[in-house]
Amino acid sequence: MAGGLILVVNAGSSSIKAALFGGAEAAVATGAVTEIGGSARIRVGAGEQGCAAPDHDTALALLVEGFGAAGFALSRVRAAGHRIVHGGRDLTASTRVSDAVEAAIAACIPLAPLHNPHNLSGIRAVSRLAPGLPQVACFDTAFHATNPEVALRYALPAAEEAKGIRRYGFHGISYASLAARLPALLGALPERVLALHLGNGASLCAIRGGRSVATTMGYSPLDGLTMGTRTGAIDGNAVLRLAGDHGIDGAARILNSESGLLALGGASDMRALHAAGTEAARFAVEHFCYWATRHAGSMIAAMGGLDCVAFTGGIGENDAGVREAISAGLGFLGVSLDPAANAANAARIDAGGPVATVIVPAAEEAFIAAEVRACLRGPHGT
Repeated sequence: MAGGLILVVNAGSSSIKAALFGGAEAAVATGAVTEIGGSARIRVGAGEQGCAAPDHDTALALLVEGFGAAGFALSRVRAAGHRIVHGGRDLTASTRVSDAVEAAIAACIPLAPLHNPHNLSGIRAVSRLAPGLPQVACFDTAFHATNPEVALRYALPAAEEAKGIRRYGFHGISYASLAARLPALLGALPERVLALHLGNGASLCAIRGGRSVATTMGYSPLDGLTMGTRTGAIDGNAVLRLAGDHGIDGAARILNSESGLLALGGASDMRALHAAGTEAARFAVEHFCYWATRHAGSMIAAMGGLDCVAFTGGIGENDAGVREAISAGLGFLGVSLDPAANAANAARIDAGGPVATVIVPAAEEAFIAAEVRACLRGPHGT
């Protein structure tokens, strides 16, 4: 399995993204189909155009056809890897897809009803397009399976916990990728890393000795930080009040799609908030940074100190002002930034103090490709 291309698929409700990776997990082709079932559009490389894609099967076939036209025929693909949002209690490592694994992913649908069904559609589309092609599932929850039970268990009755109502955490592929690349950046893996995945969805992770020991997201991706359209942490009785006023579906819509930066500042995009320059927009940015800093204290306590701060995600990688505000809030722990390096989005942005501070560009798809190769060589691929 050392040679050949790896196809990485990320299927959503009305979109499917795909990329081909060659040696050293370098992307050789990328593409996406959006608005599946509607006014679908396909992008392969730099070009984009309308297309007829009533379902995920058709969309994936169009992408593979586009890759073929670019010189990357399906016959050169050796395996496919998939981002799966939820693996539940049992799927805690990347693993080769089998009927049993597919059934286990389906069993997690109640835990991730907006994601797992579409992730499965990607697996099934590949199966129909290329029967017999090895496939590997990589789980966003898996990296956090190393959290201690005391961090995962809600203080709920055992009967409720048995239903799967517990903390899982997300963005795990991002954090695993970040941890794997830190030694090349710093010469060694720091013992205690505060990792910040900041984007439209945002979370923090405490990584000690390369393993997740705490994270801000919980049963769902709603918990923790202020996000683009999600509330972040909110009192359960406030949720009950919203459900009483708006019904369960209405409360879910408010909490997940109408809150966060959008509710506070009028836009879910951090760049738009900076450009707006209104008092509400400024408050939204302040709220985002305040709660990221406040939750950071919890993560640092969980790992008993701090040796490195690592930013990733669209905001984490590109917003110098947000990085500056969060780092200033952690200044009492020895975090200090080099203003010029921070403004330039440099890889190393600390001012040489006791806490290394870095920017690690997200590379989840490349990590999945590497996981596919490793999985098919190892015991999970047997």
